[in-house]
Amino acid sequence: MIKTKIKKILVALDGSKNSYRGLDMGIYLARQCDTKLVGIYVISNIPKTYHGLKYPEKPLLIAAEDIMETAKIRCAQNGILFEKKVDFGDPGLKIIKFAAALNFDIILIGARGMSNIKEIFLGSVSNYVLHKSKIPVIIVK
Repeated sequence: MIKTKIKKILVALDGSKNSYRGLDMGIYLARQCDTKLVGIYVISNIPKTYHGLKYPEKPLLIAAEDIMETAKIRCAQNGILFEKKVDFGDPGLKIIKFAAALNFDIILIGARGMSNIKEIFLGSVSNYVLHKSKIPVIIVK
């Protein structure tokens, strides 16, 4: 049996209960593996209600920063360092590319997020990441 040490953990966050459960699982793994966590928040398309604003992405960035700050505090309370990445684009694709580019050992993602799309078992982003990732994925409910 080959033992692989987990050195780089990526947690996908979107503010949903499941993503925070994923963060909690990431904190647990980071403590066991003596490593830090990196959180990624991907802002997908900008809702039409924001298009009249001069900087339509600003409220979305503020919300993302709030979620990342909550995650950072939660990690700090458990003695874990937390780094953040906020990006724009297709969430599933961005998570996969970011994880591959920085050689993460594992991705943690909530089973269902904040999306309005209601799939039977998995959310569309977690389903995409699960099937397209070349690295291990833990889906948290």
